[in-house]
Amino acid sequence: MDISSKTFSAKGFVLPHSLPVILLDDCYHFPGCHLPLFIFEDRYRRMLDHALETDRMFCVGVSDGGNDVLPVTTAGLIRASVKNPDGTSQVMLYGVCRVRITGWDQVKPFRIARVEPVLTQHAPTKTLRLLKSRALDLLPPPTDDSCDSMCQMRHELEQMDEAEAVCDIIAFHFVRKKAALRALLEECCPLRRYEKLISELQKAQDC
Repeated sequence: MDISSKTFSAKGFVLPHSLPVILLDDCYHFPGCHLPLFIFEDRYRRMLDHALETDRMFCVGVSDGGNDVLPVTTAGLIRASVKNPDGTSQVMLYGVCRVRITGWDQVKPFRIARVEPVLTQHAPTKTLRLLKSRALDLLPPPTDDSCDSMCQMRHELEQMDEAEAVCDIIAFHFVRKKAALRALLEECCPLRRYEKLISELQKAQDC
């Protein structure tokens, strides 16, 4: 549960107009979070090569249950990529910012989407900090084998100034319901996002 992106900031970051997309079932990536990926399909090996040769970025697309891809995802920056002798790769993808897919520049051999940033609505800092504290209080207690990592994670989250980022990190690590993850990722209002997160954490406590 290492959340110390040391912490990469999206401020001043220039988002490319298009990004490659890897399609994974029910995999919701969030800003501020590291997602380990094993790249083995030929089309995605080619996608990874393309990303490494250009902006070192791609995003994870989730199917809408039909032939389309859910419109909101997270632009990811390749923080590490190690190619194995058999041509597969281990990749660590860091979430930079929410993006909306507006169309496709390419669909074969791999998808390249046209993207635009999802603008976050303004929310009072004091209110967000109160919601952050409430969410942290609802985190599950550490187990015997996760005590150290959980304590470290909680400490790092408490020290983070950006309450909105804390919401995304908690959602990524502790929310399991796919519908809730989708709602949290698509929500552009930090206050409503925290309300949804707190509701899910409370439900998990009651189980």
